Amino acid sequence: MRVAEQVKADGRRVLITGTAGFIGFHLARLLLDEGFRVHGYDGMTDYYDVRLKQRRHAMLLQHPGFSADEALLEDQARFDAVADAFRPDVIVHLAAQAGVRYSLENPRAYLDANVIGTFNVMEAARRLQVTHLLMASTSSVYGANEDMPFAETDKADTQLTIYAATKKATESMGHAYAHLWHLPTTMFRFFTVYGPWGRPDLALFKFVDAILEGRPIDIYNHGDMYRDFTYVDDLVRAIRLLIDAVPVRPETPDAVAAGDSLSPVAPYRVVNIGNSDKVRLLDFVDAIEECLGQKAIRNYMPMQMGDVPATWADATLLQRLTGYRPQTDFRDGIARFVGWFREYYGK
Repeated sequence: MRVAEQVKADGRRVLITGTAGFIGFHLARLLLDEGFRVHGYDGMTDYYDVRLKQRRHAMLLQHPGFSADEALLEDQARFDAVADAFRPDVIVHLAAQAGVRYSLENPRAYLDANVIGTFNVMEAARRLQVTHLLMASTSSVYGANEDMPFAETDKADTQLTIYAATKKATESMGHAYAHLWHLPTTMFRFFTVYGPWGRPDLALFKFVDAILEGRPIDIYNHGDMYRDFTYVDDLVRAIRLLIDAVPVRPETPDAVAAGDSLSPVAPYRVVNIGNSDKVRLLDFVDAIEECLGQKAIRNYMPMQMGDVPATWADATLLQRLTGYRPQTDFRDGIARFVGWFREYYGK
């Protein structure tokens, strides 16, 4: 595999779903700064504080290269109309019903948003013949796998939640469309993303908010948990580089290089985006306390249903494709998040 050379934006048009969300907001800002024309599409659901989503979109709309529509992905007619009007060169599909724990309470929301919504995106990409379709998956698809670090070529058939199952379904759907319609498709699996403008349901946000308010924090599995924490700026930089790493169907099935997840029968690839370092949850909490100058009230809990004790990415393929590897130290990332949190919420 050759290292992808970064291509200038040259006004290329990118349709991003989920631009009012945490990752979509950061990706849109990066692409706009590099000269892309970006159109956002977001359902603005009330899974968490809509005001945070509205603020993200308001900031993006200050850029002349950005425009947006607010509607649900399940509304195929609306999404088709938006996509047809914008005529994107590339689609980056980030919108989803997120959250492992919420999927235990409202599983249907995941089927509607993640499966039906993704199908609508793929149909638009097929019809418009985009040069590259990139779609978000999750490290949760590795499920009950115990061999780490997780590699893209590992078997991933033991998902533990509906959220993870819907994401694995979209990977399979993406492969089918790539094969049937010669649609270049890259799926990326995210590993515990954190950073400024993060979601209120994510651990770092909840921990910082609770500690500053003097409320206890819940630490599951009595703290015996490990995560591959990935700083959001690193993540979106990787996505930006992957836009130009367009998968090509190999001439023969045996032409796929060792360690590459490229399909032998389709222009389709899965790529991990992670920091390649598993961090103990208790060390993460210690770093938050040090940054805040305040101790947490720790409420140790048993493992939560559907959760896994550890995640850890093998990001070798990402580096081979792009020459890039996320490397922000979690202590630095926490400090940047805390700075944003205190400024935004005045705490």
